[in-house]
Amino acid sequence: MNKKDSIVALSSGRLPAGVAVIRMSGPRTRFVVETIAGTVKDRFTTLRKLRAADGSIIDQGLVLFFPGPGSFTGEDVAEFQVHGSRAVAAKILETITQFEGVRHAEPGEFTRRAFLNGKFDLVETEALADLVNAETEAQRRFALRNAEGAQSALYSSWRRRLIHARAMIEAEIDFADEEDVPGSVSDAVWSDVAAMIGEIGQHIDGFKAAEIIRDGFEVVILGAPNAGKSSLFNALARREAAIVTDEPGTTRDLLEVVMDLNGLKVRIVDTAGLRDAAGKVESIGIERARAKAGDTDLILLLEDMADPVPVGEVASEAPLLRVGTKSDIGTVGPDAYDLVISAREGTGLGSLLDEIGTRAARAAGDASEVLPSRLRHVELLKETTGFLRAALSGHSQELRAEELRLAADRLGRIIGAVDVEDLLDVIFSQFCIGK
Repeated sequence: MNKKDSIVALSSGRLPAGVAVIRMSGPRTRFVVETIAGTVKDRFTTLRKLRAADGSIIDQGLVLFFPGPGSFTGEDVAEFQVHGSRAVAAKILETITQFEGVRHAEPGEFTRRAFLNGKFDLVETEALADLVNAETEAQRRFALRNAEGAQSALYSSWRRRLIHARAMIEAEIDFADEEDVPGSVSDAVWSDVAAMIGEIGQHIDGFKAAEIIRDGFEVVILGAPNAGKSSLFNALARREAAIVTDEPGTTRDLLEVVMDLNGLKVRIVDTAGLRDAAGKVESIGIERARAKAGDTDLILLLEDMADPVPVGEVASEAPLLRVGTKSDIGTVGPDAYDLVISAREGTGLGSLLDEIGTRAARAAGDASEVLPSRLRHVELLKETTGFLRAALSGHSQELRAEELRLAADRLGRIIGAVDVEDLLDVIFSQFCIGK
């Protein structure tokens, strides 16, 4: 990637569409705008005819110009809002890329330039990607809060506390004779470090909830063959997603459908019927079903109320709901189950969905909470707490200060803001060492 280049790309959705938005960024932006559209006022929407290199009119549309650094990327940025036909968009892109120093943008390059120009940090950049890909209301709220800087602010505050702690310790070591350096600060520093370990640990514990918000609450349907698993799966999917027959072993692989329950993403997984006497291919499906049940958020254990067949113990720590199926023809009492349903008649499905939605909401918590949104964050946070524990248990003040430096470095890596000058800023501002 060459930052000296100007870049251009279609930034709106798939064509044809009502409107196509073509975005451009870089040093040649103003020249291109004035050449093909004429002079426009900064930050104002202007209706202009857009012309090709030979002077012919390509289309008439709205043009906006945002001078850097007050733009999305921090560079000069322009947007052309034109009629959303493939031919119009292609001709405008062709015309713009004919200018010297202008090329098609690489995937994610506008956001990458925004990061490199200090418009976003790494966490905010990741959150922006989550916001673009959000499918549910919970995902939108979670991504928007992080894109606005809530997560970055938390990590930055921890990092500032560590930089301050290290500055205090190193000042005590190197400048103990200076009058404007406090006396013994160790007790206060190490007390704050211990508190921070607890805070970061509690934050890490929220990663499971963040995973559920981003990736979905997973529900696995288990049961014996012909227990009504695929019928329930199709009823929830509202389409014939799985084959339903009276022959045992019809479902051999994992099938998944995604639902939106009260603004939360929920993934329903249909599995092979659990039984002992099965063929080679069916046995593979059964093993996959048991493995999936071992790592999920909720299990629906279905049993045919007309002909119950037990499947034995399910090796999983996930919560389990016993669901009686075929209640329209069942003979077993409903008290034997947590819920009873009839996929054929649709009875009990509303109650089942309500229960799944309640459990999903409980597992996800509040989408507005500040939670670690990436495994990368969790790994670096764990490294941070490891260095902090080492600092607490150390004996040499010099080595303990180094552990604090390494901990702050890991937090800096999360947000992409590792700056060796930070420590000097704290020392000069608080201890007047350079006087």
